[in-house]
Amino acid sequence: MEILGSGDFFGIRNFGGESVYTATATAIVPTTVLLIKKEEMIRVLHAEHEMSDRFIANMLARNSRGEDALIDHLFNSSEKRLARTLLLLARYGTQDQPHEAIPKVSQEMLAEMIGTTRSRVNFFMNKFRKLGFIEYNGSIHVNKSLLSVVLHD
Repeated sequence: MEILGSGDFFGIRNFGGESVYTATATAIVPTTVLLIKKEEMIRVLHAEHEMSDRFIANMLARNSRGEDALIDHLFNSSEKRLARTLLLLARYGTQDQPHEAIPKVSQEMLAEMIGTTRSRVNFFMNKFRKLGFIEYNGSIHVNKSLLSVVLHD
């Protein structure tokens, strides 16, 4: 699972030699995507140093997030993974200001993102709501107090 934001790159695996891209993406907010052919991207990366710097910084950040997600999946419960995902969707821990409400996302999608069942997500969402960590009525409002679930051993 990866949550991308404005200016992030998607579909870059084919730079490593993959001829078929097997990952899927789901936009949960209105999104504009710029499609750049591989040959053109390679040309731009060689010619435009600012673009190549941005691309490398994005790749390094993405690699770090991937390592964090793998560690999270290996060592944390589905409850902690759900809390972490909700915080990421709300943009906690980023340079952006946290969102008041996260984009509409189904429990099925959350379950897929964290590698568990929808019924487990439902159980934890109700638990988080009862504890005041989240509020939801159509949209999900994540309270900063949800951090305690992620930080608690």
